[in-house]
Amino acid sequence: MLGRGTTFEGKLTFEGTVRIDGKLKGTVFSDDVLIIGEGAHVEADIDIGEIIIQGTLVGNVHARRGIEVLAPGRVKGDLHTPSLQIEKGVIFEGRSFMEGVVAGGKVGTSPAAAGALGAAKPADAPKPLK
Repeated sequence: MLGRGTTFEGKLTFEGTVRIDGKLKGTVFSDDVLIIGEGAHVEADIDIGEIIIQGTLVGNVHARRGIEVLAPGRVKGDLHTPSLQIEKGVIFEGRSFMEGVVAGGKVGTSPAAAGALGAAKPADAPKPLK
């Protein structure tokens, strides 16, 4: 736990669950859970398993399992994840990308999302008129 009144600058890596209630600037990497508590201010690029945001986050997030943004949370940055929940009352300024595991275990845009974005497959291309 990084408590209120605490300031940290640098690279944070951890196992398990970490909660930030203070200020953090830098990068965060973990396969586990990060909680940004109400009143926290984080400026970081984050590569994480799962994240719950109630405070302020400025930076991009790549979450392998999910992102949950709860009021009164504020996020300014891009979110990449297979599962995204944003509660009413949250301020979100950025882009969201719904990405998940595809064939071969690689992370990428799901086929459903690609179709929704208008990505046509060769089989879906219009047939020429005769």
